[in-house]
Amino acid sequence: MGENESSVPSPSQQDKKMAYHKVNADQRAQGHSPYLDNDELQATALELEWDMEKELEEPGFDHFRLDGAVQHHLGNSQSPDLDIDPIQPSSSPKGRFQRLQEDPDYISHYTRQAPKSNRYNFFQILKVFCTALILFIFGIVIGYYAHKKCPSPPASQEPNNLHIYHEILKEIKAENIQRIYRDLLQFPREDDVDIAMKILVQWTSQGLEDVRLVNYSVLLDLPGSSSNTVTLKNSGECFYPSGQQCNRETKTLRSQDLLYSYAAYSAKGTLEAELVDIQYGTVEDLIRIQAITNVTKKIALLKLGQSPLLYKLSLLEDAGFGGVLLYVDPCDLPKTTDLADKAFMVSLNSGGDPSTPGYASIDGSYRQNRLNLTTLLVQPISAVLAKKLISLPEDTVQKDRCIHLQMPATGKKIISLNIQSVTTYKKISNVIGYLKGTVFPDRYIIIGSHHNSLNTYGGQEWASSTAVITAFIQALMLKVKRGWRPDRTIVFCSWGGTSFGNIGSYEWAEDLKRVLQRNVVAYVSLHSPVRGNSTLHPVASPSLQQLAAESQSFNCVEKAKCPGSNVSSVQIQGDADYFINHLGVPATQFSYEDIRTSENSSFLSEALFPVHTTKTEELDPSFSLHETIAKLTGQVTLQIANEPVLPFNALDIALEVQNSLKGDEVVIPQLLAVASHLRDTAELFQSDEMRPANDPKERAPIRVRMLNDVLQSLEKSFLVRRAPPGLYRNILYRLDERTSQFSVLLEALEHRKLHQSNETIQAALSEVLNSINSAQVYFKAGLDVFEAALAGKK
Repeated sequence: MGENESSVPSPSQQDKKMAYHKVNADQRAQGHSPYLDNDELQATALELEWDMEKELEEPGFDHFRLDGAVQHHLGNSQSPDLDIDPIQPSSSPKGRFQRLQEDPDYISHYTRQAPKSNRYNFFQILKVFCTALILFIFGIVIGYYAHKKCPSPPASQEPNNLHIYHEILKEIKAENIQRIYRDLLQFPREDDVDIAMKILVQWTSQGLEDVRLVNYSVLLDLPGSSSNTVTLKNSGECFYPSGQQCNRETKTLRSQDLLYSYAAYSAKGTLEAELVDIQYGTVEDLIRIQAITNVTKKIALLKLGQSPLLYKLSLLEDAGFGGVLLYVDPCDLPKTTDLADKAFMVSLNSGGDPSTPGYASIDGSYRQNRLNLTTLLVQPISAVLAKKLISLPEDTVQKDRCIHLQMPATGKKIISLNIQSVTTYKKISNVIGYLKGTVFPDRYIIIGSHHNSLNTYGGQEWASSTAVITAFIQALMLKVKRGWRPDRTIVFCSWGGTSFGNIGSYEWAEDLKRVLQRNVVAYVSLHSPVRGNSTLHPVASPSLQQLAAESQSFNCVEKAKCPGSNVSSVQIQGDADYFINHLGVPATQFSYEDIRTSENSSFLSEALFPVHTTKTEELDPSFSLHETIAKLTGQVTLQIANEPVLPFNALDIALEVQNSLKGDEVVIPQLLAVASHLRDTAELFQSDEMRPANDPKERAPIRVRMLNDVLQSLEKSFLVRRAPPGLYRNILYRLDERTSQFSVLLEALEHRKLHQSNETIQAALSEVLNSINSAQVYFKAGLDVFEAALAGKK
């Protein structure tokens, strides 16, 4: 009870006080006890008093104190006028303890030697303290040496990034790529799943932890049991697509080459009709031909190149043609190639499983009956056969000048076209490997190669592609084993079914569409790394053009001759298609090509020729070109995966838009105005948000994350709802290096020439206008969010 309280204590309180006092005043005389003069007895008495004190102590009560020398009865134990003097235990007149609840500030003045129990506890405490100190020092020593061996915390070590990139890329060596390439060619190629499993085992052996095999059952159009044929009715001669005459000996010579010279998903059957030479199948060519003849149900002799095949076939189908013989003019091929006597394979599939358009081919999906994707009977043939059909001499080269093939104006050719292919469901496999990021594991950089074991066409490009990505995985995992990891997740993909219309990549992306829309940052393509050996051909979306150019400089510091080349945003072949045109993901690709011999050489890569196994090693005997592609691809991938701020350039997108509108005859004032607003907003975004974020001193993590979310979605605004067949939905990509305008506007102009109508051009202008305006609004909204966040912080 408090010292100044005057209320009468309750019975329970009195009981507690009686329990806390030991009264023995009547049994002891005042003064010194003769028995307490002995030191041992005094110590014993002190120990007894200490034990009693511990026994009587209860939780909630803080102190004990000795009673004063004056004897007090229980009745006046609450008196405030107690005289408390220093007490010697040997001369205590009461021999009792009283709980010190009345004086919390009490300080004992007892100065005699501590009792044995106190000394024992002191040494116990000292012993515990010394043990703890030794363990603490020992722990510090262990922690110091363990920290040196442990991986660094999951934070981007920005100043050392370039050094890390160099350490990883120097492990990519030409001889390793060559060894992997040759190992791949030893795989049996009868089944797609088998070769996919081999790649999975190879990637796993390199140390990639999470590698999966993803299978889809898809509709493929495969050759029939016999080769397609072309018969010249004028002479009765029958030819295989390569130009060889139909006979049993020729059929057994190169049976696979003969069978796989076909157009996948073409219409099937037999058509006998007049052959009409329409050259490259442009709108001008169609207008010229339709002015002199009726083309209904006739067979077009068409050259590959200049514009996408699917676009040209759509024009021919609309015009009423019944069939197409497709070939490559030798004058459009590089001088180093000799493919005049080779037929080829093409796919008429725009992308994905034709039986499940727009959704994944998973178990239970509804399968549409789409055996043919066109009403045209399409057959690829060699240039040699094309010459025979138009009755031209074999030699078309005169005095170092190539003469383009063209049918003479006189004479009518009637041919019979027989196409037999089989549609069937088969399993294709994708190999997907994940290297998880430490800082932003929910952000993906996808790097894609392809494999294809269903036929011998496409040469050994698949082996080159797979060897390069495997060599990069090998170099990367050496660094990972030493404790390093990227900030963002890198996803390695080897796609199946590419030659049939990028089926593997489409199905996987449709399967994971919602996840990929939110998480994919960029796509890096390794579709066909070495198609020639003359020039480096880098392609990148506008936001990645600067990074692609810088990567070339980084990788030729140690070389006397840099392979630097202008970076362009043009349509490319391969599995990047879905990511560019349906997800709006920034993409890039490096490849070596031969120098193009004519302006019509664009889109010749749509043809898959049956190249013999040593072709790749003839193009790149030392595999130094493969090494360069691997390092360029690795450099770009590492920078996107590790830079705190995504290395995308927003202003380059706005500049690309303005350049695409220059000199266009159909551009309306509103289009120019909104493009100008886009540039102004992009400049503001670049200076006000990206510049501070790239400075580590001004960088705030939450603002960096917000900024990266804006950057990774920059190109999604430029996806138009519909695009003509073969043309990109992403209008930031031009048709080829020859054109600078938006491809949808160019096509609308061509359509106006053909149909004498402005409806298509008006619709295309509206699509472009809304895309640019959407991008401008998106940039502006990003700026507003940052300003609001900054104001809230203040």
